[in-house]
Amino acid sequence: MTDETHAHGAFPPTSSIRRWLVTTNHKDVGILYTITALFFLVFGGILALLMRLQLWTPGIGILSSMSYNQAVSTHGLIMIFWFLSPFAFGFANYVVPLQIGAKDLAFPRLNALSYWLYLFSGILLGVSFFQGGSLAGGWTMYAPLNLPVYTPNIGASTAVLALILFVASVTVSSVNFLTTMHRMRAEGMTLWRMPLFSWTILLTVWMMLFAFAALLAALLILASDRLLGTTYFTAQAGGSILWAHLFWFFGHPEVYIVFFPAVGVMAETFQTFTGRRLVGRKWFILAMILVAIQSFMVWMHHMFLTSINLQIKTLFMATTIGISLPFDLMVFALIYTMIKGRVRFVTPFLFSFGALLLFILGGVTGVFLGAVVLDYEFRGTYWVVAHFHYVMVGGVTALVGGLYYWFPKMSGKMYDEFLGKVHFAMYFVGFNLLYFPMFIAWETPRRDFVYDPAFIPWHQLSTVGAFILGTSFLVMFYNLSKSLVAGDPADGNPWSYSTTTEWAIPSPPPLENFPGVPSFADGTLRFTRETSGERTALDSGVADGATDGGMVAYESARTQATRSGRGGHDEDHASIWPVVVSVGAFFTFLGLSGFEQGQLTGGIAYLVALGGGLALGGFALVSMARERFRGPEGPFGESWPFAGVENTKLGMWIFLASDVVLFGAFIGSYAFIRVASGWVQWEPVPHDPLPGLANTYLLLTSSFSIVLALVAAERNSKRGLVASLLITFALGVAFLVNKALEWQELFHEGLTFSSSVRTSTFYLTTGLHAAHVIVGLFIVLYLVGRAWNGAYLDDERPVEYFGLYWHFVDIVWLFLFPLFYIL
Repeated sequence: MTDETHAHGAFPPTSSIRRWLVTTNHKDVGILYTITALFFLVFGGILALLMRLQLWTPGIGILSSMSYNQAVSTHGLIMIFWFLSPFAFGFANYVVPLQIGAKDLAFPRLNALSYWLYLFSGILLGVSFFQGGSLAGGWTMYAPLNLPVYTPNIGASTAVLALILFVASVTVSSVNFLTTMHRMRAEGMTLWRMPLFSWTILLTVWMMLFAFAALLAALLILASDRLLGTTYFTAQAGGSILWAHLFWFFGHPEVYIVFFPAVGVMAETFQTFTGRRLVGRKWFILAMILVAIQSFMVWMHHMFLTSINLQIKTLFMATTIGISLPFDLMVFALIYTMIKGRVRFVTPFLFSFGALLLFILGGVTGVFLGAVVLDYEFRGTYWVVAHFHYVMVGGVTALVGGLYYWFPKMSGKMYDEFLGKVHFAMYFVGFNLLYFPMFIAWETPRRDFVYDPAFIPWHQLSTVGAFILGTSFLVMFYNLSKSLVAGDPADGNPWSYSTTTEWAIPSPPPLENFPGVPSFADGTLRFTRETSGERTALDSGVADGATDGGMVAYESARTQATRSGRGGHDEDHASIWPVVVSVGAFFTFLGLSGFEQGQLTGGIAYLVALGGGLALGGFALVSMARERFRGPEGPFGESWPFAGVENTKLGMWIFLASDVVLFGAFIGSYAFIRVASGWVQWEPVPHDPLPGLANTYLLLTSSFSIVLALVAAERNSKRGLVASLLITFALGVAFLVNKALEWQELFHEGLTFSSSVRTSTFYLTTGLHAAHVIVGLFIVLYLVGRAWNGAYLDDERPVEYFGLYWHFVDIVWLFLFPLFYIL
């Protein structure tokens, strides 16, 4: 069986287009993420160059006012969402399973699905330019500028829907990475021993899970305001402030979500190119954990100019200054590692060192914005623009170093070192020419091309720097493309002092990653073969290695290309359904963009796209569920703190944790607007609580019936299992019918989505819950069909995992009923 074999037939070679459409292998998905992110870098970069040309002189230039607003808005969205994080997760997809000793991510098809949803969300954003214009209200999408009255184009709604699709991709990826990193680590690879890049990804994904759930709530509410006519953000009582709270509760952790992987790259390259283990490694990890937690406690420093009282502003000023302290520790750890090691100034290290210098300047200038008084002066000026880019694009600098660092591993070829250094020189000069003058011309207003003529020289210098920076990437593309075709072959480990597992295998790695089962149980890397439940050491000539927590550095490893699976079987690596599901989602969301204020304004083509997308997506999801696909099962070693939890169950728990934040944001939005409107004056929308009480009994009973279904499966009773599932389905349908009748009556009374913010909160929050019920009913139907054919009697776990979801939906209703029917 060769390296390119699939359980159901030949796995297409990398030269085949079909390979890239069907692959679920983490290394292939990592390459797809990386290449696609670089495409969006070019997309966003061209918009940035158009903006800089406009700013060559103050006033109207090559772009109209609205075109400039679109360029500013979509440049920010593309760079933050479609370039920065996906670029980092291209490396994460490729490297993390190798570093922790896993053969793949826990759910390979979900990994492919996350990529295709990401790609089609970006395509959807691109389509928005051809629908009368994309979003033009700034990348922060502040209310009420994000509403149709100010941004009436269909394309603006499409941009919002593209972001929702992107968040779906992030959620799928987060569940996958967290399950993998907590359950699939090799023997001896404890959390403390895990490489620093993997540590940064672990913390990043935990932040993503919760922060993006808050963003999803904000985007769903915004989409409802635009498409259905709800009035959250037009509400006189706090609508605009509500958006700011929701957005920045996501937005500030997003800074660290973007920057943490860059920190991981810096740590890896500093260790490798100084030949010295990171100074204060455990303190470095603790500092990152502290930053990850604190990142959710500082969002209001973005709101110092609002009507929040001074005491709260002072509190958030203190937390903002406090979050800088762990970063100081991390910076000093990197500096001392250089001092104690012997630095080799190769391209990956140059970019990482440059990133450290840029981040220090970005961090220092950010402290100014953390002070309430200074923020009053600097907010809305180019000081913020300069600071923001020194931090965010400083992170990009390290990630570019990561691209050079792992390019030999991913391609099997060495890049041209001279061209790499030319790229760095042009990049570093261009970067500082572009952004540092913005500190000097700080009084220029943000998102405005009219400024004081006294600042013309500084803006022209910035424009020159922008083109030098952009040209530097042309050097990079040429270097890597030429090297890919004609570069020198790379050893398994082309670096002298690398200390992580990916360098102990060939470049590029074989499909199954390792020649056997990796183990760090004795402190050094060993591969064993598993036969009939017994492990024997492989005489493969692999040099001694160590976890990143150890002190041992090892040289190029010679490994067998033997394909030896864990558990005695080979995993599957191909499925067409993730891309088909994503195509269906693309057309569904494109169809939705044709609605405004509850009316179809885009024409019949949008309705056709909506119906076709739903049909294709539904068919693909069912086909994906029915597909016989074998992925890694785990655990294979370390799985603390979830040693007793099966992969799928852990994945469900993690997904429900994000759903808690989603519903929490909706309930919090309701409470915020109600308090702003006057809690006592707010009357429940339904006049009669009895329909809600009846629905409470229906859902509680359905939870009991799903428990009976699980008991029947455990007792091998097909009849009892099918009957209990059908009862659950009937009770769920009764819930929806009762709710539909209630809504119909309210609509008949004139209480519609847009009647008031009171009705908007009722319909949207209970509607989100109803959508969860509908999804659950489709799953029940699928379970009934499978149970009728005898499934789940020998393995009742799918019923148990669905029960977790259904019980969660029922628990949410227990909160919604008193809030919306009684209080």
